[in-house]
Amino acid sequence: MVVQPSPTQCFQNCQDIERFLFNWQQKLPETLRSHWLSLRVRLPDLDPLLAFDQHQRGDQPSFYLENPRQQQAIAAWGSCCQIAANGDQRFQRIQDFIRHCHENASLINPRLGWPQGLQIFCSFSFFDQSSNALFPAASAFLPQWQLSHQPGQTLATCNLPLTRDSDLANLSQQIWDTLEQLRSLPSTPVRQPGPALPQPVHCDWRDIQQFQHNVLRALNAIETKQLQKVVLSHAIDLQARSPFHLTTALAQLRQHYPDCYSFAVGNGNGQYFIGASPERLLSSHHGQLIADALAGSAPRGETPSTDAQLANHLLSSPKERHEHRVVLHFIQKQLQSLGLTLHPVPPIRLLQLSNIQHLWTPIRANLPNSVHPLQVLAQLHPTPAVAGVPCPEACQAIQNWETLDRQLYAAPLGWVNDQGDSEFIVGIRSALINGDRARLYAGAGIVAGSDPAKELAEIQLKLQALLNTLNGN
Repeated sequence: MVVQPSPTQCFQNCQDIERFLFNWQQKLPETLRSHWLSLRVRLPDLDPLLAFDQHQRGDQPSFYLENPRQQQAIAAWGSCCQIAANGDQRFQRIQDFIRHCHENASLINPRLGWPQGLQIFCSFSFFDQSSNALFPAASAFLPQWQLSHQPGQTLATCNLPLTRDSDLANLSQQIWDTLEQLRSLPSTPVRQPGPALPQPVHCDWRDIQQFQHNVLRALNAIETKQLQKVVLSHAIDLQARSPFHLTTALAQLRQHYPDCYSFAVGNGNGQYFIGASPERLLSSHHGQLIADALAGSAPRGETPSTDAQLANHLLSSPKERHEHRVVLHFIQKQLQSLGLTLHPVPPIRLLQLSNIQHLWTPIRANLPNSVHPLQVLAQLHPTPAVAGVPCPEACQAIQNWETLDRQLYAAPLGWVNDQGDSEFIVGIRSALINGDRARLYAGAGIVAGSDPAKELAEIQLKLQALLNTLNGN
């Protein structure tokens, strides 16, 4: 249930909030068991990462996503309601949960700024079973608080359960205290909101020889026509003298990689999955969908001339262009299988990041109301960019050969609202933070013609970038 705008901007004190909630409470049917009220309030301009630092807690789910291209960031913490799911119906179960939230919510000022509507935050593991992992195969939550920022505008959203028996005095005080705390935060972005990151005392690069052995396995499977491509991942484990500080790490990531999506997902049990991903899996807005084909990579050069040579080689490399086309055609086919009308595809272009560059093609399509963004997500994950071709055989090879649990690595993370708008990235260039321990992930696509030494160098380049960030360099 979406309601008309209300004067929440007129809250001058806690009593104003209590009167407002009382008026809403009187409208609720006495038999109503589950209902959420979503209040949206405009705030002075502030850095959402500061709010995230002050308010997120390890025993509650949390989510942070910053989109530097659009100069947008969202911080969400606490759970108004949540769900976890396993199995091949996990996307459908999350979609059902989202529909339940939308059907049982009243939105106050729903169209005040970006993003509109009621937002649900979601994360999915790489595989559809995650029985012993720190993160479930699928999870979603409606946050207690959400802070949304774009240039010149910061909005706070409070989602709260409201019934005829709710303690309005207590709810009102909690809302007022949080709003006052948010209003008191500095307006200028900070580079490091918390203490310095601890220096790791031990770094275990795991079994590099195992990765090279897996590359040789993959090349043999490709030569014998069992596979066309498989994406192999590797990890390093860090042990520090003290716990890693979450928002300091995020501040470092967004400072070092301003052209990537900085993100964090907290599971409510003290573990966080963080990173700086260059890859948007899909976004939708006002019935228009964009999905990124991102595959084929090369390092950046130390000089402009070297950089240009590497870029030109990447653009002209038959191997890299083939790897890119495989991903591009897969995304096109999956979108068309849902009946979506695709826009003309632009030429392949470069996505140049601070330490690496990729072949990139944005794919656009019309998204009708009859197709939910999570239906698209279920069709796209995993793409050949993170799994391989054919997908079932590549995924089986990954499970057979890799000794690490991917969990959220290379899987979709993002949000969706009640109007079909969404934003999902791929959780690559990422790390699992667990107190004073961290596991850093990276991957490389293996195709015909791949050189094991070069693939290892690519993995080490990606891991070293993350390692430098968590070292505070």
